[in-house]
Amino acid sequence: MTAEARHRPLIGLTLGDPAGVGPEIVAQCLADTALQERARLVAYGAGGPLHEAAEAMGIRTDWFRACAGDHGDKPLQDAPIVLDDASHGDLLDLRRTPHRRSGAASKHWVELAIRDAMRPSGDPRRLDAIVTAPISKEAWAMAGFKWPGHTELLAHRAKARQVSMVFESPHLRVALATVHVPLMGVRDILTIGRVFDAITRGGEACRLLGIPRPRVAVCGLNPHAGEGGVLGWEEEKVITPAIDMAIAGGELVSGPFPADTLFRRAVGGEFDLVVAMYHDQGLIPLKLLGQGSAVNWTVGLPFVRTSPDHGTAFDIAGRGQADASSMKAAVDLAIRLCSPATAPTTA
Repeated sequence: MTAEARHRPLIGLTLGDPAGVGPEIVAQCLADTALQERARLVAYGAGGPLHEAAEAMGIRTDWFRACAGDHGDKPLQDAPIVLDDASHGDLLDLRRTPHRRSGAASKHWVELAIRDAMRPSGDPRRLDAIVTAPISKEAWAMAGFKWPGHTELLAHRAKARQVSMVFESPHLRVALATVHVPLMGVRDILTIGRVFDAITRGGEACRLLGIPRPRVAVCGLNPHAGEGGVLGWEEEKVITPAIDMAIAGGELVSGPFPADTLFRRAVGGEFDLVVAMYHDQGLIPLKLLGQGSAVNWTVGLPFVRTSPDHGTAFDIAGRGQADASSMKAAVDLAIRLCSPATAPTTA
């Protein structure tokens, strides 16, 4: 490894579902010379889908290729590198729909990246960050896995006590109190602790991004933030106590506010981050304003993990049309977070 390479963070890119747009957006990142100048990139996946995607998009495959099975005793060289895992076949025969084989393969590649991110400090194979291309949660379920998504698997493998899903975009930052939970189940799991953790993790994320005293606003769960208990009791019994705890801990936080007006206030510059109570409450405005530029960031892991703001897009996969803007933004954020001033703390 060259001396120059040692100063660039080592970023692992997992291929995502091989039947989706993951191979196309990962190929575009591997071919991006601006990213290569700032980081060493290593892809975890199958070489067949990745090379097929590169060919469809007219991308030169100027990367090294190594067998993932032989990687355990070898240090990673200068990027870009593809760690080719053939344990699930070439995967080129998959239809553009969720499938058990693609689910098994995509989860395995994430496991390989987690293994390398958890290596001891000083190991040249240790990843500084993981950037995950989209997986199909349905395909993971078809393969028999209990994990509803990346976030839960990463937290379990890293033994992180608490993690929060934070989204960064040029227009809006959002932290989620609950993640991959059916809407009807949100009320059953929304606790003071979950809201408090989202506030504090969101504040931590802002500070890592260089905002020393972030202004955090919290959404209500119910219409009009409960209207003083007339439209629901969660604001008074769950959300407000969490806000009070965060204030006592030194956070600059206010709310709960009606969600239908809060995001406009945040976009206008009044707040640095919004804490949403459930998935779509936070992600609909974020994606409406920042599609292609928003990044999902798991805060609370002992390593950096980011991902694009979209899914597998089976409907356009394989046509050479996939837009890698959000994946590149995810790599860019991972690189920035790997600088010594913004290294993540262990949960």
